[in-house]
Amino acid sequence: MIGGSGQGGARDYRGIAVACPVTVPYVKQAKQPAHWFIGSALRMLLERTGLDKAAVDGLAVSSFSLGPDTTVALTEHFDMSPRWIEWLPTGGASGVMALRRAARAVQDGDASIVACIAGDTASPGDFGDLVRNFSRFSGTAAYPYGGAGPNGIFALITDHYMRRFGATRADFGRIAVSQRVNARDNPNALLGGKALSLDAYLAAPPIAEPLHLYDCVMPCAGAEAFLVMDEARARAMGLPHARIRGAIERHNGFFDDPVAERGGWAIDCDALYAQAGVGPEDVSCLQSYDDYPVIVALQLEGLGFCAQGEAPAFLRARDFTVEGNFPHNTCGGQLSSGQAGAAGGFLPVVEALRQVTYQPLGQQVPGARIALASGYGMVTYDRCLASGAVLVEGAA
Repeated sequence: MIGGSGQGGARDYRGIAVACPVTVPYVKQAKQPAHWFIGSALRMLLERTGLDKAAVDGLAVSSFSLGPDTTVALTEHFDMSPRWIEWLPTGGASGVMALRRAARAVQDGDASIVACIAGDTASPGDFGDLVRNFSRFSGTAAYPYGGAGPNGIFALITDHYMRRFGATRADFGRIAVSQRVNARDNPNALLGGKALSLDAYLAAPPIAEPLHLYDCVMPCAGAEAFLVMDEARARAMGLPHARIRGAIERHNGFFDDPVAERGGWAIDCDALYAQAGVGPEDVSCLQSYDDYPVIVALQLEGLGFCAQGEAPAFLRARDFTVEGNFPHNTCGGQLSSGQAGAAGGFLPVVEALRQVTYQPLGQQVPGARIALASGYGMVTYDRCLASGAVLVEGAA
């Protein structure tokens, strides 16, 4: 299923275990601050593993609504004294980035157990504040001209892709509809109980043409988290865990493209599969970042499941449900679960871990062994800058 070049010869992730995927339940609005959601995720990690908080000597955090605080301020809030911390304000790519950095910290002896957490709150004014101050690019080149928020930006990307490669709204609808099917048994999916047909998708009101209602995620509050440690420790603790077969990261890939039609994955996906020693045909399920369906199409192509411009045909030829021949975003993804801020960037990694360790919140992919999780984050005025992907395999 996968094809690019780059990052050749990178050190492997041998001996590293990724364990204990947890989710702080999503809610549409919350009075609690981001600190509460991140702290709740940490508490869940400790309760699920029986670890003492002092044993967690590494902390990696991503959040949009934590400010002005960062990871180091959380150590005071949580009465922790870690010897390694990381702050990752990189949105949709933060899950893969946290995993890679935590794994290297454990390999290099800088930490023994790293808690990787992303969480955000949501109140009526939070999203407006976020889009007004998201980046210098958006604040000076988009917001003053009426392009507030991501919908206009991704409408531009979607329209360009449709014109360039012949995609239709029905092609993108297949993504939204299949993910709604996958969400129906996930108690954390805020829209999982609301069936969605392709006809209903196509008939939905426009938001920013060619984007309509079901192309857009619903902002919410929540958190996602996991632990990184050495594999011997995970086995001794009896924790179901996954190994990292390969991982890549690329920022501002293809910056010369006038409008984004590729992501950084396309530069490095050959290296990803070479490091992992597997090919696309070995991937049991794909967990992609899905803030808009067009970004799923870019990941299908950039990760080598099909060539550039061939995602529409790929979508028409496959069944993306859990029981189909190409299981994708098996918890429903953000399009059906909601987008809990930066936690949306952790969701693909957490769901990949759930599937290969057989701890799903909803449906289980039969025989899942290797999962691919990918991320895409930090939109400016015409593209996202951060991309990454990781292949994880369940440990026997």
